[in-house]
Amino acid sequence: MSIAVQKFGGTSLTSHELRLRVCNIISSTINSGKKVVVVVSAIGRENDPYATDTLIKMVKETNPEPMAREMDLIMACGEIISGVLLANQLSALGIKAKFLTGEQAGIITDEEYGNARVLYVNPQKIIECLNNGITPVVAGFQGISESGELTTLGRGGSDTTASALGVALNAEVIDIFTDVEGVMTADPRIVSNARVLDAISYNEICQLARDGAKVVHPRAVEIAMQGNVPLRIRSTWMDSAGTLVSNQIIDNGNGMCVIKDRLITGISYTSNLTQIKIDGSKNAGNNQLELNVFCSLAEAGISVDFINVQLDRILFTVNSEQATKALQILSAINIQPELEMNCAKVAVVGAAMTGIPGIMARVVEALNEQNITILQSGDSYTNIWCLIKQKDLETAVNALHDKFELGKI
Repeated sequence: MSIAVQKFGGTSLTSHELRLRVCNIISSTINSGKKVVVVVSAIGRENDPYATDTLIKMVKETNPEPMAREMDLIMACGEIISGVLLANQLSALGIKAKFLTGEQAGIITDEEYGNARVLYVNPQKIIECLNNGITPVVAGFQGISESGELTTLGRGGSDTTASALGVALNAEVIDIFTDVEGVMTADPRIVSNARVLDAISYNEICQLARDGAKVVHPRAVEIAMQGNVPLRIRSTWMDSAGTLVSNQIIDNGNGMCVIKDRLITGISYTSNLTQIKIDGSKNAGNNQLELNVFCSLAEAGISVDFINVQLDRILFTVNSEQATKALQILSAINIQPELEMNCAKVAVVGAAMTGIPGIMARVVEALNEQNITILQSGDSYTNIWCLIKQKDLETAVNALHDKFELGKI
């Protein structure tokens, strides 16, 4: 059985006309000989009536610190509404369809409300639907714990649902339909000559996603990679092939294999950061400075990133919305940090950079040519990060994109 899992984002489902386009995509895939499993997000975005953010806002107006279990129950409603609507629209067009909640689809999770992890998938009901010529429409973003509690999978959770089902069903492909044409070399809102990548590796897109690119959730990529099921990032509104995410060599259709020997794949960024600097010499009497800092922040639920621990200082970043809280937590344990507000992180991503000399030199050269100060830097085997001031972000992304000639085919 050839199966395609197709996930549609909320902006693809906001009206009858838009859902008709989705139905046509599903119908075309079925007519090509594949069985289709559909995964849906909640309709629309913030301030739309049934969007997840709208539901969250309703609860927080009643209780600013809502109960986690009950919050998951209401957050799951958006996908149920969009799934029921789409299943009925498919049915009206003569396509047999059946809506399934995350529980009915067999998505079993832990009990971490608001950010549950998938433990395993039992796709029995989905397989029964496919065997009977029925297209299952599954609510993304939700599952059920082993004790029977409804859970949600965190932001980007519908992507995670699609990947988990794709792996469990040994699908031929997992299609993530969005409002963009595919994965691009940089944010096209910032870089005018950014282009769509026809293919990218799992590792590269994970890094791009973790460094700010919002095309697909990194957890979804990691699950697909574990099962070696190809992902495709595609546009709901265009008939182009989008971007294939896999570790496979691409056949260009005439018997020739396309080898992508590129050094750098793309430039991504994260905005709204605050750098926190702790001077070790001012805390000389604190024998467990690092432990106290990071344990205190973790207990307060503050996520830290871009961490550099040195002999004489500690550097890291937090989301700017949590900067005041972080300062209060550290002050309470007699640590007075220095805060650098209004920062952003730019990342140069490419799986081929490992062991290649001169990459960092080109990064520094590109930023220096624009008089952009590097506040902090770091690297892994697939990327290099630089922390800069927010005001320099657009210039930095364009400079790096040009330096590595990513606008050229």
